[in-house]
Amino acid sequence: MRPIHRPGEMGKLKKKKTGQGKKSTASNPQSKAPKKRTPSTPWPDELKRLSQTHRALNLVYTFCCTRKHFATTFDNIKKAVQGQLGTGRELTAEDVARVKVLVPRAVRFEYVDEARLEVMTVADKDITDYGLHRRHSMLTAEDMNSEHADQDDDKKDVLLFEFVDGDLKREVQHPKTGEPSKPTRRMKDEDLKVPVYSQKQMLALIEKRNAKFTDAIDAFLVRCEDQGLEPVQTLEQEKNAFLPTPPDSGANTPVVAKPPATIPKERKSIAEIIAEIREMEWYHAQIVPEGHRVFDAQSPMYGDLAFQLSQDLVNALYNTKSITQLYSHQAEAINLLYEGHNVIVSTSTSSGKSLIYQIPMLHELEKDSESRGMYIFPTKALAQDQRRSMMELLQFMDGLQHTMVETFDGDTPMGSRNLIRDEARIVFTNPDMLHITILPQESAWRTFLKNLKFVVVDELHVYNGLFGSHVAYIMRRLRRICAAVGNRHVKFISCSATVANPEQHMKSIFGVQDVRLVDFDGSPSGRKEFVCWNTPFKDPADPTSGRGDSVTETARLFCQLILRGVRVIAFCRIRKLCEILLQAVRNEFQALERLEVGKMVMGYRGGYSPQDRRRIEKEMFEGKLMGIVATNALELGVDIGSLDAVITLGFPYSISNLRQQSGRAGRRNKDSLSVLVGDRYPTDQHYMQNPDEIFTRPNCELQIDLANELIQEGHVQCAAFEMPIRPEEDHIYFGEQLFALAATRLIKDSMGFYHCHDRFRPQPWRCVNIRDTEDTHFAVIDTTNKRNVVLEEVEASRAFFTIYEGGIFLHQGQTYIVQELNTERHFARVLRVHVDWSTMQRDFTDIDPIETESMRPVGPGPDSCRAFFGAVQIHAVVYGFFKIDKRGRVLDAVAVDNPPIDIFTKGMWLDVPSRAIEILESHRLNIAAAIHAAEHAVLSLLPSFVISSPGDVRTECKVAKKELGRGLRRANESGMSNAELEKRFSRRRASGLRG
Repeated sequence: MRPIHRPGEMGKLKKKKTGQGKKSTASNPQSKAPKKRTPSTPWPDELKRLSQTHRALNLVYTFCCTRKHFATTFDNIKKAVQGQLGTGRELTAEDVARVKVLVPRAVRFEYVDEARLEVMTVADKDITDYGLHRRHSMLTAEDMNSEHADQDDDKKDVLLFEFVDGDLKREVQHPKTGEPSKPTRRMKDEDLKVPVYSQKQMLALIEKRNAKFTDAIDAFLVRCEDQGLEPVQTLEQEKNAFLPTPPDSGANTPVVAKPPATIPKERKSIAEIIAEIREMEWYHAQIVPEGHRVFDAQSPMYGDLAFQLSQDLVNALYNTKSITQLYSHQAEAINLLYEGHNVIVSTSTSSGKSLIYQIPMLHELEKDSESRGMYIFPTKALAQDQRRSMMELLQFMDGLQHTMVETFDGDTPMGSRNLIRDEARIVFTNPDMLHITILPQESAWRTFLKNLKFVVVDELHVYNGLFGSHVAYIMRRLRRICAAVGNRHVKFISCSATVANPEQHMKSIFGVQDVRLVDFDGSPSGRKEFVCWNTPFKDPADPTSGRGDSVTETARLFCQLILRGVRVIAFCRIRKLCEILLQAVRNEFQALERLEVGKMVMGYRGGYSPQDRRRIEKEMFEGKLMGIVATNALELGVDIGSLDAVITLGFPYSISNLRQQSGRAGRRNKDSLSVLVGDRYPTDQHYMQNPDEIFTRPNCELQIDLANELIQEGHVQCAAFEMPIRPEEDHIYFGEQLFALAATRLIKDSMGFYHCHDRFRPQPWRCVNIRDTEDTHFAVIDTTNKRNVVLEEVEASRAFFTIYEGGIFLHQGQTYIVQELNTERHFARVLRVHVDWSTMQRDFTDIDPIETESMRPVGPGPDSCRAFFGAVQIHAVVYGFFKIDKRGRVLDAVAVDNPPIDIFTKGMWLDVPSRAIEILESHRLNIAAAIHAAEHAVLSLLPSFVISSPGDVRTECKVAKKELGRGLRRANESGMSNAELEKRFSRRRASGLRG
């Protein structure tokens, strides 16, 4: 037998010293690691043999990883491992379980469904018959009788072995030497399908694992010495917990802790639940140092009105909302309105802001039944919520029970619109309807506008950037028409999340100066705990192993909270991530043998039909659902009932977004929890390492651009169509530039009035798209079992990035394979499948400047780079997709043929300084890749300086070699002017871009 030698002091990592979390009630688990100890006695022979077993497993597994279509099941590798062991030794499952005792997080050893592994062995085969290709585990009519196809009686489970502490990196053959080398360009399809791995790379990974296992044996022996245990006997006892059993054997693997058998009706306190989660076997100090903050409960503060409410209104408030007193901020805002001021209220979520615009309107209706109110919300769901709330109040007020209160949006039947216009006293609408219907038809709406007393714009923080600039001009058009019909006393009320400049933003949106801010929150709030939860390393002892899967981490936490009676919402940044997380949650419940709970979780995002979204909102409000996985579509205040916890997967686009999402928990004054799960990205890790910034950084300022000539001209043309313009009177609404704009862009009549130009007629509002919405959609049709049901509709600009033949489409966490994409008739046919892989589109975006409108240097000195602003053309193509397994490995590269997408817009681009190119060349770095990294660095810094929505500003993504010799270029769709972009880029450069 060959002797086992301990490796030298290799790969020691210095850990950053951390102290106790200042706000956490629990001790900090991430204290400085103790100095490594070695056992005082030699290794027992059993552990020496176990080390040999590990070395053989490591060698065979690493070699098998170079064969892309080989599944490393226990049966497949057993013979090869035994050959390495020699001397007739047999490899048993008990041997692998003993290895797992020592490195539990580095090894995967469990039974899996063989059908899920088959894709790894046939991924190079083209899919030609989606409905009949059983190798891809398609659901047939019989399969659909069960919600989970993997529970069919004829399924076969196999024992899978994997190292999960790192993977070989794909290399390519050097064109001259033929040796494996790191790719200096984006790999082609053939490189992906036939990867090359160097012997040096393989040996380095093998030695790294062997060294870790040697350290693990030492640590195990030291533990046994400290606790007075016999090592071999202890190993034999502990191995049983890691010995896998087939799912149908009836045996359960022991675990350290289990969730409750049933969901409790009354949950424990959040502090107790966090303490329980800390004791789970999968908890490995994920809560970062100083990342657990506790905010004490706040008692209510009340205020008095400066005028008397009627008894009917007092009774209505009590009967519908059990209100006997108003909070201080409610009373202050209503008093300011009574005094004749415009009011902006910026307080926390669930602080009762809606009463501030309900009470004044009802009080006005009692005095004058002809009074009108217009309530504007950014979404239909919010408008429906507030309509229901207002109607409940009216039912308890004598004489007002039959007051017509209606929504007026795109879903309102045409036959009902005239009746609503003429009879409704309160209309709930959105900026779009105001722009395309109400203002262009001002003569028909004249009675309503003449009697308009209050205009309410809720969620004012949404009206930012491009969308906010459009809404600002729509409000000016509304004020102008009201003044023309004799109504100069309209009062404006706005509510907003906590932002840096609410008062100034309201002045900018409405063009009024008499604005009063109410921002002291008098509402009560329960105890709130905020946790920064970092995804652990794949190998806790080796940071170079990389972070684990944040989706899996979030799903595990999500499920454990629900099983303890906590009602949870998880926020994701993008739609696809929402579906992936929902799928992971269902899989986690399945692994916990709690499939019935998985049915109590639904997804909520853009793309779902309005009917589905209303149903989900209703079921969550009624308590039928315990959890929702959502995009920021639920950041806004749609009432979905009481929530106990919010989990944010990955840092959202700004601190303001994070605080808005966090505010959704604790809406009924109970204790609540907010968790930020750190992803592997640098921005996430920055906040994991500096959690103080989450609580101390100021909110971003809201910005709109009234100097944007394209936006301004469009709305001036609309205003001139609604009512002829006189610049000497109307400049108070549209600014001094109206004189020049009217002279050059409008048509002047003999009386000096200016009219809409013929090129905008007959419907100028159709030439002005106020938000990034599209008229063309692709219907996604589920053809499973010949159902032919529309699952959802996808915008045309998204369609080619999410729907491609052979690709996987996700809906409510379920997987569908795309059978057909019809680009002419705008539909896609999909079939329900059950596979363990996903797809990711392959695309590039080419942005070319067309016309330079302005230029300026960025930074001092003659060597500074220059920034340009002007018209650009965006050319995007989706040319294929990858098949990706659960661990993010590429199984296959498939080409598709899609038409290109061309968009013309405004953009900003930079000249990269020659000095920067020289530095990159001297370090032998990929210049194109470095430029692309700089593009994303700029994009990631943008939300730190101005609130922007995802997609407001985008960058070019394409094959790296095509970017050589071209500057960093960014397409701007945020509505910011040239000067604003340049100013903000200069600030970003000073903050985060160091040469």
